[in-house]
Amino acid sequence: MKKRNNIRLTIGDFSKYCQVTVKRLRHYEKIGLLVPNEVDEWTGYRYYDLSQMQQMNGILRLQQMGFTLEEIRELLDEGTHRPSIPQIVIKTRETEEQIQKLLQRLDVLRRTGDAIRQIADMEKFAIQRLPSIIVASYRCRIHSYNELTSLCANVVGPEIQRIGCKRTQPMYSFSIDYGEEFMEKDADIEYCEQVEEMYEDTPLIKFKRLPEVPMAVCMKCDGPYGTMRDNFIELFNYITSNNYQVTGKPRLQYVEGPWNQMDPAKWLTIIQIPVDKLPSENSNKKPKDG
Repeated sequence: MKKRNNIRLTIGDFSKYCQVTVKRLRHYEKIGLLVPNEVDEWTGYRYYDLSQMQQMNGILRLQQMGFTLEEIRELLDEGTHRPSIPQIVIKTRETEEQIQKLLQRLDVLRRTGDAIRQIADMEKFAIQRLPSIIVASYRCRIHSYNELTSLCANVVGPEIQRIGCKRTQPMYSFSIDYGEEFMEKDADIEYCEQVEEMYEDTPLIKFKRLPEVPMAVCMKCDGPYGTMRDNFIELFNYITSNNYQVTGKPRLQYVEGPWNQMDPAKWLTIIQIPVDKLPSENSNKKPKDG
């Protein structure tokens, strides 16, 4: 009886039937994971046999379960395509951790997208509630608001990272001017960044919870910080003409600035001023007797 020859598959056919690229097969051969059953010494053509299709399926299945090529090669060296229960437990735990990280990333992406859309859709003036937040703050005197970039990058930022504190995402940073009058130099400001939790104070930064501001008039301001005076004039005109009264110190929220925009015309700052609505004149009038 004539012995039946094994079917030989070229690397192209093997690639097509197993639905993997030739490039990947050559890489598997290079690292010793799946070596062709035969290499023609004259032509250099590579041939695979049918049994290697099952081996290829096992490799792909292990990759789907999260095993690295090195881990798969170790399994094959042990003569099996089947991981042990302890290996499955480890991969399950790693996958659960990856899912949590992806969910956290998804949450950050959604919140960042919402914040960007909210600012983009915001009118020049808006009435908003400022929620209670935890901040890491640094109080100092500055010559001009252009110093804030260096303050954030070289002072506050490194200190926050040093103690392992996490900023909220999207980042919310602002300054509060405590001066009783305009100071051309040596302005007394507090620079704040919202963080996820309270930490112990350091010699450089302090942690505190800011109370909720039920109502704030907010104004979008485009351009360099040197134009802020004109913006404040326009904002206070809006406040008085709409029957509001100021109840707290303004915050200057920094959305776009010299840290990520070279063109000062593209800088974006939002002024947030706590206010109350004044009673209308009609509400103070006594009703006439019928």
